[in-house]
Amino acid sequence: MLALYLNDHLAGATAGVALCRHLAEAERSAPHALGETLEDLAQEIDQDRSALLDIMSELAVPVKHYKIGAGWLGEKLARLMPHGSALGRTRLNTLVELESLQLGVEGKACLWRGLAILPDTTENLTRQLHSLLERADSQAATLENLRARAAEAAFAQDAR
Repeated sequence: MLALYLNDHLAGATAGVALCRHLAEAERSAPHALGETLEDLAQEIDQDRSALLDIMSELAVPVKHYKIGAGWLGEKLARLMPHGSALGRTRLNTLVELESLQLGVEGKACLWRGLAILPDTTENLTRQLHSLLERADSQAATLENLRARAAEAAFAQDAR
C-alpha cells in the first residue's frame, strides 16, 4: 500500500511542477506580476518532488514510471478545459490553476505528516519531513495570498 500511495503522490508532484511552471510562464508578463513568485514556488515544488524520490529510494519503494507519465499527461489535459474563453487565457484560468496548486500542496503536507508516523522512521527522515512540512505550510500561505488576489481580479468585472 505504501508503494501505491507514494507513487500516487509522485504523479501529483509531477503534475504540480508542470502546472506551476506553466502558470509562472503565463503570468510572467501579467499586470499583477505573479510570475516571479510562481517561478520560485515551482523550484520549491520541484525540490519537494526530488525529496519524495529520495525518500522512496530510502524506503526501498520502486518508482512506477507510468504514474509519473500519467501525472504529466493529466496536467497537460487539464489545460484544455476552457475557463470563459476557448481562444485564450482568462483571469479564471489563473484562479482555477492556483486553486489546483493549493490543493496539491495541502495533499503534499498530508503526505509528509503521514510518513512521519511510519514505524521505524529514522531521526534523520523525521527531521527532513518536518522541514518539508514547514515548507509546504509556507507554500500554502503564499498560494492563498496569490489565490485571493486572483479571485479579486477574476470577479472584479462581476461586481460592477
